Amino acid sequence: MKALQYRTIGSAPEVVEIATPEPGPGQVRLKVTAAGVCHSDAFVMSLPEEAYIYGLPLTLGHEGAGIVDKLGDGVTGVELGASMAVYGPWGCGHCYTCAQGKENYCQRALELGITPPGLGAPGAMAEYMIVNNARHLVPLGELDPVENVSLTDAGLTPYHAIKESLGKLTPGSTAVAIGIGGLGHVGIQILRAITSATVVALDISEDKLQLARDVGAHHAFLSNDEAVEQVRTLTGGRGATAVFDFVGAQPTMDLGAKMIAMEGDQVLVGVGNGTLPVGLLDRPYESSVRAPYWGYRSELFEVLDLARVGAISVETEAFSLDDAPRAYEKLEAGTLRGRAVIVP
Repeated sequence: MKALQYRTIGSAPEVVEIATPEPGPGQVRLKVTAAGVCHSDAFVMSLPEEAYIYGLPLTLGHEGAGIVDKLGDGVTGVELGASMAVYGPWGCGHCYTCAQGKENYCQRALELGITPPGLGAPGAMAEYMIVNNARHLVPLGELDPVENVSLTDAGLTPYHAIKESLGKLTPGSTAVAIGIGGLGHVGIQILRAITSATVVALDISEDKLQLARDVGAHHAFLSNDEAVEQVRTLTGGRGATAVFDFVGAQPTMDLGAKMIAMEGDQVLVGVGNGTLPVGLLDRPYESSVRAPYWGYRSELFEVLDLARVGAISVETEAFSLDDAPRAYEKLEAGTLRGRAVIVP
């Protein structure tokens, strides 16, 4: 079968021919219908050799969807031919957090060598993929896999980040989204769908700000120091109730820190390399900094239900598997409007 693999440190991913995998006991094989392209992939492929821990060759794709094609021994609860989304942050399934459906915070994954597809385990950018356990499959039903596969990360990650701040995003609150890319443009829709906050979008690109307006942002400003005063003016001087940073670079983290309100949440969602000073005199009183990771399995059901009622959608640009390297070139160049999707 064909697969897109990262094979050499510092080189571009390559489309190669590899053996079609067979499911072992308890595993499920999917015939892949769609796989999302993510900035996390680019981050992983940018790591120097001494920091790279994901194994080579690595079949990319941690956002996956497919048709159940073959079942390993002992698999129950899924039917051949069913259309499924893959819940990516796999855990052991038995520890305290996994028992709550919080496999993204599995207490034993590192110890047991359990890694997500495309981030250690073979991913979805192939004609077929193996899912290690049927519980990591969430029914897509009638949802189009190409249009919705990115919700497994680009929807689930902002949803989890926002939901943890839900108690603060009451009427009269203000939520700021920094970086209106693959995650950010979905995050704006989630904020509009599940909160009553005024939503402010910040980006360095006028095109991305227009995308923010198109998906429901109340206000959209260029991401610079003037934005701090614009947010404070909007909020009567209080500042932002919550800032969701979908970039995580030093400039965006510094910007968020300047506009956060007392008791506000600064939520670091993007995989950047910025840092923040945290101390009694460094931040407004009782403001918090959180760095959530992905989301809970139960939350993926909720995200897909939001898509079913039309509350959220993903701007997508489709590429064939043969053309997948070009999707990463466009991602690096910043010329994707939303999310690239690979369609084998």
